[in-house]
Amino acid sequence: MDIRAHNRDAWDRRVTIGNAWTIPVTSEQVAEARAGRWSIILTPTKPVPADWYPPIKDADVLCLASGGGQQGPILAAAGGRVTVLDNSPKQLERDREVAARDGLELRTVEGDMRDLSAFDDASFDLIVHPVSNCFIPDVRPVWHEAFRVLRPGGRLLSGFCNPLVYMFDPTLEREGALLVRFSIPYSDLDALTPEERSELYGDDDAIEFGHSLTDQIGGQIDAGFSICGFYEDRTPGDTLSPYSDGFVATLALKVIASNHK
Repeated sequence: MDIRAHNRDAWDRRVTIGNAWTIPVTSEQVAEARAGRWSIILTPTKPVPADWYPPIKDADVLCLASGGGQQGPILAAAGGRVTVLDNSPKQLERDREVAARDGLELRTVEGDMRDLSAFDDASFDLIVHPVSNCFIPDVRPVWHEAFRVLRPGGRLLSGFCNPLVYMFDPTLEREGALLVRFSIPYSDLDALTPEERSELYGDDDAIEFGHSLTDQIGGQIDAGFSICGFYEDRTPGDTLSPYSDGFVATLALKVIASNHK
């Protein structure tokens, strides 16, 4: 299966049905950002701490796998020179719609988050990467490419799933019970039969992967980053939320070292 093509089409459909991560920010939010009052999220609910950002005015910002008209327009309104890369053409349309509506300048690029060959080395001061790498089978290339395209001292702000969210039987979870069934790393393709996946999610929904923390956090460190910030978040009302956070956010700095290029 061509995972990238399948998930591209799945996210285009999610735009059509109004998934929460495809709803653009309002003109009022853009106006607030222009006035210096803004925040963005990497995970379901918690705003990114203000001290995680470099000065945004005139910073070169890459919103990585971050289409949907949410983070990109806010950062552009705050003064950043923003490029949004996403696998879904319709998600990128959301960013262009907001830019046209509110007079913002931003660039959109359709592409795979694991392949940033469209960008030169040391092109960006900041990368914003909200929860999205659960839609690719291998996450370590994302960290290596992010390190390459950041300038020395650049920052990578990432949100991702805590892998424990993929351990439980999905049918029982929908009934409010948590029963460990799957191991990590997780893949929809390996863990579920085609019939079970079709019944649970439909044949056309996005395919997900649960990456280990060794690959999520250790992968950033192995790529050359220093992890300087960390928090967790959860989705209110889901079965896991009374017991544990299901999402992680990290702030990583590009450090200068002779053994990384």
